[in-house]
Amino acid sequence: MSAIGKVGATYSQNAKTLAEYQDLLDQGHLPVVRGLAVSRDDLLRRAVIMALMCQGEVQFEPVEQAHLIDFGAYFAAELQTLRGLQEQGLVEVTGTGIQVTAMGWFFVRGVAMVFDKYLQADQTRARFSRIL
Repeated sequence: MSAIGKVGATYSQNAKTLAEYQDLLDQGHLPVVRGLAVSRDDLLRRAVIMALMCQGEVQFEPVEQAHLIDFGAYFAAELQTLRGLQEQGLVEVTGTGIQVTAMGWFFVRGVAMVFDKYLQADQTRARFSRIL
């Protein structure tokens, strides 16, 4: 119940309650209650965020080749924002990539959030998940 699945460029979420989940199955339907198709931009940003959070770094060239972009041009605003985090010692930004520092690992979600366009688009909304 309430599982979130990923297939290709889509996400789906199952029914949250046991009754609804069983009812959908009894009707011969998958227990999916909502879904989302992700854009090319979403896939690109997911790759960058996952690399930062899982490997602690993003190398520009592989991302550029996989997504046919110029990283510096595409993410100019995000790279500008990272300058402040670099001054705080949380990341190192070079001409070839972004590296989370040892201290930055404590704030890696905040570093990755720089690339989340949905969070950046709505800075004033209430957040249910905070980094501290």
